[in-house]
Amino acid sequence: MDQSIREKYQSALSSAETLLASAKRGVGNGEEQFAAHGFAWMATYVEGLRQMLAWAGRLQADGQLGELESLMLQAAFGEYLTQLYSGISLSQVETVRPRDLGVDSKAVHDFFNPAVKELVDGGNTPAVRQRIAELIEDGHFGAPGYGDETLELVAEQFHRFADEKVAPFAQDWHDRDELIPIEVVEQMAELGVFGLTIPERWGGLGMGKMAMCVVTEELSRGYIGVGSLGTRSEIAAELIRLGGTDEQRESLLPKIASGEILPTAVFTEPNTGSDLASLKTRAVKMDGGYEVTGNKTWITHGARSDLMTLLARTDPDEPGYKGLSMFLAAKPRGSEEAPFPVDGLSGTEIKVLGYRGMKEYELAFDGFKVPSDALLGGEEGQGFKQLMATFEAARIQTAARAVGVARNALELGLAYARERIQFGKPIYAFPRVSGKLAWMAVETMIARQLTYFAAREKDEDIRCDIEAGMAKLLAARVAWSNADNALQVHGGNGYAVEFPISRVLVDARILNIFEGAAEIQAQVVAKGLLSRRN
Repeated sequence: MDQSIREKYQSALSSAETLLASAKRGVGNGEEQFAAHGFAWMATYVEGLRQMLAWAGRLQADGQLGELESLMLQAAFGEYLTQLYSGISLSQVETVRPRDLGVDSKAVHDFFNPAVKELVDGGNTPAVRQRIAELIEDGHFGAPGYGDETLELVAEQFHRFADEKVAPFAQDWHDRDELIPIEVVEQMAELGVFGLTIPERWGGLGMGKMAMCVVTEELSRGYIGVGSLGTRSEIAAELIRLGGTDEQRESLLPKIASGEILPTAVFTEPNTGSDLASLKTRAVKMDGGYEVTGNKTWITHGARSDLMTLLARTDPDEPGYKGLSMFLAAKPRGSEEAPFPVDGLSGTEIKVLGYRGMKEYELAFDGFKVPSDALLGGEEGQGFKQLMATFEAARIQTAARAVGVARNALELGLAYARERIQFGKPIYAFPRVSGKLAWMAVETMIARQLTYFAAREKDEDIRCDIEAGMAKLLAARVAWSNADNALQVHGGNGYAVEFPISRVLVDARILNIFEGAAEIQAQVVAKGLLSRRN
């Protein structure tokens, strides 16, 4: 990429940033929700382009910027610049356009500087997509740009693990609606999955969030359930590392890192969803501890877990967030026959479309006893604050899961398109098929680089709640779009449960919902950006 080409992309990016600034002024304080969420999506697109350009720059510096990567950059700019003025889909039934954000016609006209015009006209043409399709036919979807030999080795190791130990069995686990075999969990523990980001002093590997992304992405490429096994350990470890007492860190972190303790997150309640301030589950102080009463729902891996990170209200007179406390509540590991073998706690399985490998439960607490030393940090009323400190990492990891699912869908779609013969040739030879897969590869890379950017920010101890929200917002949509389009490539066979793409479709759908629904993510991004002075 010579200087003139780089200057073209930079000029186009600057124009997009100016359009975004105009939208920010138009949206004002963000009271109109559609406009605020549209602004969040516009900002996500602009950040995606910024990170794609940074990715290309790193690849060039490392001598890895080839024809494929250059064309992916070009297509990304061509498509996203076009959507910035013509309309961005917030959902299948909602499209936001500049006028919805208070952007006047002059600002839209000014947006079209020569660089933008060139990329809109020629950036993502059928010919460009066709060439990308030719270059990805061997299953190589572009250099990820880790920029670190250790991360490359980690990716290779977990890519092999996913191919050998996960992908061949995922469809059977899904069809049988059974837990991921404990032997697989134990193998993951041996590889260090559960202690990946836990500091070495507590038995972990002491790696960063970028490593977490690489591992999560590769495992989720094999099966989202396996990629998600580490999420609860990540959340629990972050809670304890950041908010726990010295005793809690010393006693629990090494066991989480080794996989001896499998945690589960117990936050959500029926009828509350993301409105955590309305939680009603009570933890009443008694001699020697607390008694918990109330209901929780959508508790993933609830039965086979050993430790609950449990959010409950300790002060009924303190409304909202201030009355909430976090507990590290131990429980016996359940079995198929006795999922919750402990007094004061029972559970009912929630049958789900996909994401089946850990099982979902609704829990009922009825006088469940928790010792005093299980109160996180030893102080009441800090639960919400403690939980918020983990959300950046959790959402980055969810974005990485989504990228892994998107890659899985892309791989399945490509493999089928190359094998399926119609009218005397593979259907990959038809532009409407290969063009779909080419754009899937491009947008997966955009989501991937946005996720890596958030992870790098986190590793540098830079606040990245907005960036993490953007990554999760875009990656979840890309996972669903890829799965839907890959199923379309399969035609009627995609609708048959024997084909893995049918599972990937229902697995992908959850990503727009958990860890904050798309609407919540857009609200987080918009609120954060609109509160910034610049």
